[in-house]
Amino acid sequence: MAELDTAGLLAIAAALGWASGLRLYAVVFLAGLAGRLGWVDLPAGLQVLEHPGLLGLSGVLLAVEFLADKVQGLDSIWDLLNGVLRIPAGATLAASVLGADSSTMGVVGLLLGGTLAASAQLAKTSTRAAINTLPEPLSNLAASFTEDGLVLGMLWLAFTKPLLGALVLVALVLGLGWLTWVCWRFLRGMLRHIRLIVGRLRS
Repeated sequence: MAELDTAGLLAIAAALGWASGLRLYAVVFLAGLAGRLGWVDLPAGLQVLEHPGLLGLSGVLLAVEFLADKVQGLDSIWDLLNGVLRIPAGATLAASVLGADSSTMGVVGLLLGGTLAASAQLAKTSTRAAINTLPEPLSNLAASFTEDGLVLGMLWLAFTKPLLGALVLVALVLGLGWLTWVCWRFLRGMLRHIRLIVGRLRS
């Protein structure tokens, strides 16, 4: 980690912030576990994640989230309850990567991580809302496992190939931004259709 330049640290901060918007507890647990086992050298600001108590708590929350996220309907409730944590936590994790030696870089990390966490959270919420309008559960399971894979992949890239991970992250943010727009258009169209049906029933 000491050999990483500013660009590499920015890439790691961005990846952690973005992944927190999808799976906060997975990010906290897996990063902490990797540091605890010596697989990676965490930046000084992230070494608190290696604490056994925090590992135990985040591991339990990760298990609960993994199961809740696979149940149609319950996933949206879980997102609603945890959405308020993901954005500030993503901002804090990113700031912890960058802010050890510079308050300015800490602020950059806050803004970068918070923005990316918000974009991931918005994409997740809108996609799940659209998927939950379907009667079958397979689409929800596919979306959930896809998110699991994206988070694992981004964490691996963040600590092994941060610059490549940054390029992949840019592509993901753009792609999920487009998907979010499509989902919101779909949901707005569905709401208009429901209003038309309700209006006809009333008349």
